[in-house]
Amino acid sequence: MEYTIQKLAKMAGVSTRTLRYYDEVGILKPARINSSGYRIYGRKETDRLQQILFYRELEFSIDNIKEILSAPDFNEKLALINHKKLLLEKRRQLDQLIRNVDMTIEAKEGRRIMADNAKFEGFKRNMLDENERKYGQEIREKYGEDRVKASNEKFMNMTKEQYEEFENLGNQILDTLEAAFDTKDPAGELAREVCELHKKWLTFTWKDYSKEAHAGLAQMYVDDERFTAYYDKRKPGMAKFLRDAVLIYTELKQ
Repeated sequence: MEYTIQKLAKMAGVSTRTLRYYDEVGILKPARINSSGYRIYGRKETDRLQQILFYRELEFSIDNIKEILSAPDFNEKLALINHKKLLLEKRRQLDQLIRNVDMTIEAKEGRRIMADNAKFEGFKRNMLDENERKYGQEIREKYGEDRVKASNEKFMNMTKEQYEEFENLGNQILDTLEAAFDTKDPAGELAREVCELHKKWLTFTWKDYSKEAHAGLAQMYVDDERFTAYYDKRKPGMAKFLRDAVLIYTELKQ
């Protein structure tokens, strides 16, 4: 089956402008251009568009999606299996947040007493569960059960103000990291600022800070593709840049 750009856009629920943009950046080329100059898409392109939209739903950047789909070892079936897993996680997270909203509505209506901390339980538990599913085994192998347990307890005991600062710091780290990445200097002033922010962010959940643990975590950002995907969502290479910056910051660069 072949589709014109208009038919494919309508079927996929995207605009023709989006498909033209995907063509321009090289992430989705049409199968051919017909004699009238129209872009024509076949089964292969339709499947690729589906993959792109799955990754976009999971908030991957266009650059990162292009890199993933262009990899020699990219496996479409395995990618779909992983999409399903991530989407199920997202659904569980949304269900938990919906329960939190319901509890808040009951509190507003006088049917429940809800402490300020409880208003953020859903967000915190949601983040903790997601991290456990994704990284629980690796973190325990690296840091041990006792340290992970202590970190989780410290996180769940955050006050409303601490949690808000923790969230804001996470966003600030990404923004500053992107700006530092553009300088291409992991030893520069902006890179050092990123490391300072990252260190502060870690102390919200770490009982004790050490340069060695900080550097080890930064190395994991590069060694584990799931961590890499998080930091590379904006621009490919940001995870490696953060690793290099942290190694310089902690004076542990070989």
